[in-house]
Amino acid sequence: MAELPQAFADRMISMLGEEEYELYKAALQKGLRHALRVNTSKISVEDFISICPAELTPVPWCKNGFYYDEEKFAASKHQFYYAGLYYLQEPSAMLPASVLPVEEGDKVLDICAAPGGKSTELMQHIGKTGYLVSNDISASRAKALLKNLEVFGAENILITCESPDRISSAFPGYFDKILIDAPCSGEGMFRKSSSMISAWSDDRVKEFSDIQRSILKEIVKALKPGGMILYSTCTFNAYEDEQSVEYLLSLDDSLRLADFPSYEGFVPGNNSWGETSVKDVEKTKHLFPHRIEGEGHFVSLIKSEAEADKASGVPSFFPKKVKLTEEITDFLSLIHKKYDPGRFELLGERLFYVPEGCPEASGLRILRRGLLFGEQKKKRFEPSQALAMTLGPGSFKNCLDLSVDDVRVSKYLRGETIDISDEEAAGKSNGYILICVGGYSLGFGKLSQGVIKNKYLPGWRMM
Repeated sequence: MAELPQAFADRMISMLGEEEYELYKAALQKGLRHALRVNTSKISVEDFISICPAELTPVPWCKNGFYYDEEKFAASKHQFYYAGLYYLQEPSAMLPASVLPVEEGDKVLDICAAPGGKSTELMQHIGKTGYLVSNDISASRAKALLKNLEVFGAENILITCESPDRISSAFPGYFDKILIDAPCSGEGMFRKSSSMISAWSDDRVKEFSDIQRSILKEIVKALKPGGMILYSTCTFNAYEDEQSVEYLLSLDDSLRLADFPSYEGFVPGNNSWGETSVKDVEKTKHLFPHRIEGEGHFVSLIKSEAEADKASGVPSFFPKKVKLTEEITDFLSLIHKKYDPGRFELLGERLFYVPEGCPEASGLRILRRGLLFGEQKKKRFEPSQALAMTLGPGSFKNCLDLSVDDVRVSKYLRGETIDISDEEAAGKSNGYILICVGGYSLGFGKLSQGVIKNKYLPGWRMM
């Protein structure tokens, strides 16, 4: 590991003291802890534990988070990973989305969302009546965000690629909950990435603190009166942590720090670290890698105590009326789920299903609105990979549910054609078939004369 910059070391010693700083340095020489977070929108924690081949140890601050031994369990190559049953996430990074108390029906914003770990957790709590707006200013990073949400089976989503000021202008006073996991100098990631050490400088800390304030200044305008903001970073210094919180509180007199559960090893925020005067600063929490099993993080929860005086002026989105083709209608007859025909949107050849509750976002750069249902080609309809991830054995007419140890699962995930026995084909008609593993969907294939042509999305295939 690269040598820690002296300016960083001096600041950490002033925060922790020399003795504890040595413990921190020693922790950086230890191996990383690996963890996964269960997708409770597809499977309960109890059911996942019963089928997972790995030995799991709970992450204390995340009810659906678990440590695992990477040397014994190749989590990123297991079939259940491809089925979207869990997300691989650094343990401390699980805290922000676990702390923000998202409820069913909430309108939620994840403003710096890529690659999607926090959005996939937030998505699990909004239910069928809430909506998640996931934004990242980088279109390339937002593509990774989109994939991760699609793997998890997300439908009530709006993915945008915008600057904070354009988001706040489009959604004034709209969101019940906002998560701001802000870009930062990454001091908490030094053990995970030595490149963060070489990139660190006092100037870089100042640069990121300015970026954080520019985000906070705009996004506070998008909070509904009575709503909550979760502000977090993966850094230690007070410039990006306590001082940023102080700045956020100064933007609106109704904002107050809120309590959230603390766990062994969490360190309360400290006004003396940044010459701040934040009331109840101890309600914010620092995570240091020598005190907990995870990397460095800072988390604060802020609540608006203002009373809602009027409904948000953001209108709902209503798709233009679409006449569904015969091919689409025929395919819909294979799905044992109800879809409102008035919520389909056709953009060129691409058919989307936009669940009720989606906010209007005209003028914004939208990467995805709702669920990509498929594409209407000449005389045929091709369902999407995203649609497959929202279905299961009981919700599609033709289904081949394979066991975890069936070699055809890996063949399918690699994009190969797979065979089906006469017994398995009994009662199934030629055409699209949903391929599942252990009762959880992987994607589509096309059945013809005992052979299934692979329709698994090429960009998702197992290498």
